[in-house]
Amino acid sequence: MKPMGTIPAEFYSEESLVIDGKSAEEWAVSAGDTPLFVYDFGMVARRVALFRKAMPAGLDLHYAIKANPFAPLIAAIAPLVDGLDIASKGEMALALAAKPGATISFAGPGKRDDELEAAISAGVTLNLESEGEANRALLAAERLGVTPRLAVRVNPEIELRGSGMRMGGRASPFGIDADRAGAVAKRIIAAGAEWCGFHIFAGSQALNAGAIIETQAETLALAGRLADEVGAAPPLVNLGGGFGIPYFPGEVPLDVDAVGAALGDAMTSLPAALKDTRFAIELGRWLVGEAGVYLTRVIDRKESRGETFVIVDGGLHHQLAASGNFGTVVKRNYPVAVASAAAGAETETVTVVGCLCTPLDRLADRVTLPVAQPGDLVAVFMAGAYGLSASPSGFLGHPLPAEILAGSADSPNAILTPPIA
Repeated sequence: MKPMGTIPAEFYSEESLVIDGKSAEEWAVSAGDTPLFVYDFGMVARRVALFRKAMPAGLDLHYAIKANPFAPLIAAIAPLVDGLDIASKGEMALALAAKPGATISFAGPGKRDDELEAAISAGVTLNLESEGEANRALLAAERLGVTPRLAVRVNPEIELRGSGMRMGGRASPFGIDADRAGAVAKRIIAAGAEWCGFHIFAGSQALNAGAIIETQAETLALAGRLADEVGAAPPLVNLGGGFGIPYFPGEVPLDVDAVGAALGDAMTSLPAALKDTRFAIELGRWLVGEAGVYLTRVIDRKESRGETFVIVDGGLHHQLAASGNFGTVVKRNYPVAVASAAAGAETETVTVVGCLCTPLDRLADRVTLPVAQPGDLVAVFMAGAYGLSASPSGFLGHPLPAEILAGSADSPNAILTPPIA
């Protein structure tokens, strides 16, 4: 038997599993079929409120669309945040449908010329990832006859300790090395571009408040040194994100109150060069990750060499991360549940596998669950970030799942159900 992560408490009411007050079966009926994703927007809105309460007044909050680009979710979250961060031309179209260009920033290496031109034309801020990209952006702006909005993404010397994905402190395709970033900023200012500041991202998926506090302090100091080098105050410094969520056994939620208190103290003694600068934190999974549930129906169960397999109609083609194949070195179990099981039901140790013809398709490995029969629903939690869009949905030609946004006043129970292949 292997342990699994903890199911968020919001999904239980009197020991019965519910999502925004409705049972898993009710959501499956609403979608018309399984598998499906359900995102509880009430949980997302409460996360935004928690951020506002914990963080210093005036700190901007950006939503990183790459965490979950479901259009109804973007439309619902856009009024609650100060900006949207994108990483492609496709995400730009989604963002522009919800926010004006001036509140959108575009990061990521390898931006094509057509992407640079589209962003400049729309007034989107380009976070420049290299000197070459800076040159191409300036040339694109000249062709268009438009003043570009340009920020410098910095590859810092620091890294976020304990982060699931470290972005700083090493050679990287992301950002301009800190010792060259100031020179690039001076160049784009001299060229007549609208300089929008710095984007400094050291890592992601950290649960250690002390590590985030330390990294933010070092980031502020770095921003101050770069501002001195440039000789101008950056209009905005994006401090990155890094806020993690507890997927696995033994993990505990990030102490955001401690992070906010420390950041507030640090911002009372900023370097002089940053006294007129605005600051932002960019978050994706921390806002939406715990709000999502992936529902998939049991098709079969079988015994093989003493092990019981529960076979479902979903799998890693929709939820790659839960299968342990999205950057996880050691396979650990996301929280899962048999959605229809009654409290106190008989349990067994099973492996939950998907419908794909590959041994990689395991959604839960040797976990203790209530006995599940064909027709029962299995719920995979922590499915609100890096779910469908981060999975190989075209693999083996299975249908796409439905996605439902629950609990949004603007988009009540918004459903996108793709055609069945």
